[in-house]
Amino acid sequence: MNENSMNVVAVIGAGTMGRGIAQVSAMAGCAVALQDTVPGAIDQARAAIAATLDKGVARGKLSGEEKEAALERIRFTLDLAAAVADADLVIEAIPEDLDAKRRLFGELDARAPTGAILASNTSSLGIAELARATARPERVVGLHFFNPVHRMRLVEVIVRPETAEEVQAGVVAFARALGKEPIVIRDSPGFATSRLGLALGLEAMRMVEEGVASARDIDLAMELGYNHPMGPLELTDVVGLDVRLAIAEHLADKIGERFRPPAILRRRVAEGKLGRKTGEGFYRWEGGEPVSPAETGAS
Repeated sequence: MNENSMNVVAVIGAGTMGRGIAQVSAMAGCAVALQDTVPGAIDQARAAIAATLDKGVARGKLSGEEKEAALERIRFTLDLAAAVADADLVIEAIPEDLDAKRRLFGELDARAPTGAILASNTSSLGIAELARATARPERVVGLHFFNPVHRMRLVEVIVRPETAEEVQAGVVAFARALGKEPIVIRDSPGFATSRLGLALGLEAMRMVEEGVASARDIDLAMELGYNHPMGPLELTDVVGLDVRLAIAEHLADKIGERFRPPAILRRRVAEGKLGRKTGEGFYRWEGGEPVSPAETGAS
């Protein structure tokens, strides 16, 4: 491996983000191992990647030969040790549970080659916490991709003062090789995107809670007034209200009161109204599309 070429990539966690990262890595020519401990997750990932690539072929974005070549580059496995045995770069993409991520990084440190870079796709958790679980803290970074991975251009590269220069250069080059635009962010709570995006989203929720305007009108204000492609409340539904709540609680603990989750967010999560994935959040959803604002119980 040189600092501008990571030819063998292991992705740990075959959920939405993990399989998206595996797909774009394979399309960029990398040999990819996608690992998960749940057989059903592996089967779902294989089918989802194939379906996404099929859509790309149907839209003329890639050829049938390119699709087949990308699929052939991905090895699906339940075996963590086998997945990382010859990896240049390991990307963790499991759920946002700090203790689980720390345990995993300890395992990765023991099983991956000593020269491998260990990266986390976390959207808000501190990279320092994960680095401390390893004997190679200078080779641990954040690589925060966005959903859907094959369409979103941004990647946040999260570094610390201890990060080796060649490691930062290598992951920046890797992101560019995937056709992404990397930005380098110092390890801090929420990084850049989660912190800014959540601040906007929480204020939008408070406005609904206070009866300032409907969810749709608040979203239109940002879409038409600031040219955002999606308003903060619809985006919250897409991300998941439970995910937003967890990040808000983490940032409130680390940064302060301004990230305290509003009651409307806690209430809807408690009701199981988590956004698009459950059919209702700040909107009602059908077929993956918002059809109307939901009743929020706002004053």
